[in-house]
Amino acid sequence: MNISVIDGSNYFKGLLLLVRKDLKVSEPEIEMMNRIGKKLGFEQEFCENAIHDVLENTYIVDSPPGFSNKDLAARFIRDGLALALSDREVVHPSEEEWLRLTVEKNGLDPEWFRQECVKASNRKELPLKLQVDDLKVVYSRKGSKKKVGRRKRLY
Repeated sequence: MNISVIDGSNYFKGLLLLVRKDLKVSEPEIEMMNRIGKKLGFEQEFCENAIHDVLENTYIVDSPPGFSNKDLAARFIRDGLALALSDREVVHPSEEEWLRLTVEKNGLDPEWFRQECVKASNRKELPLKLQVDDLKVVYSRKGSKKKVGRRKRLY
């Protein structure tokens, strides 16, 4: 699935905000965030700095991300649940609440979210393939060259 740069940025930032909801960043979360950042086209150093600073960075606006379509939002929720469970603990209540707010913001069905939570918590292992693995950030649209017309003289 092709996504815009804005959607890719919201995806990474949204998962980064999720990581800090339980006030700790585990090694599996760091690994997953680096993997996700790389897939979305972010430089490794940027990802490492963002992950390292996420708990102390007071300049990040802590609001759930909005996406351009529901399919992308659903993929984000699934990856968010995998990330929340990556530390081999139950989903922290503040993580679940934040994901629920993301569901609401993006117009997803709350019952679907409940079912996804059950599926994720019943998994014995983390998924090898994440939803982000099927995403491709598109930086510009092919064939959208702007036609340049003649300029009018102003004098």
